[in-house]
Amino acid sequence: MNRFDVLRRPIVTEKSTYQSAKLNQYAFEVAPAATKTQIRHAVESIWKVEVKRVNVSVAPRKRARRGRYGRRWVVKSEQYKKAVVTLAPGQRIEL
Repeated sequence: MNRFDVLRRPIVTEKSTYQSAKLNQYAFEVAPAATKTQIRHAVESIWKVEVKRVNVSVAPRKRARRGRYGRRWVVKSEQYKKAVVTLAPGQRIEL
């Protein structure tokens, strides 16, 4: 798997912004088949930083209702794999 195929996109939310500013952690959506070592090597080779730790979780599918005027649909979002990468002290990634 190519290093650019492992990392799909950065996740930018209030929580991830706080983590990057205070805890030196960055969140990424990754490929479903990606392992922790592949994620570590991809981040280290793309941004030239030292990765201290990688935590991986799978975000489940969520249900939501859409529609109005008596017509309702049940919509499901896709599940995705999320990785939180902790960098060594003093190192940063500019997203």
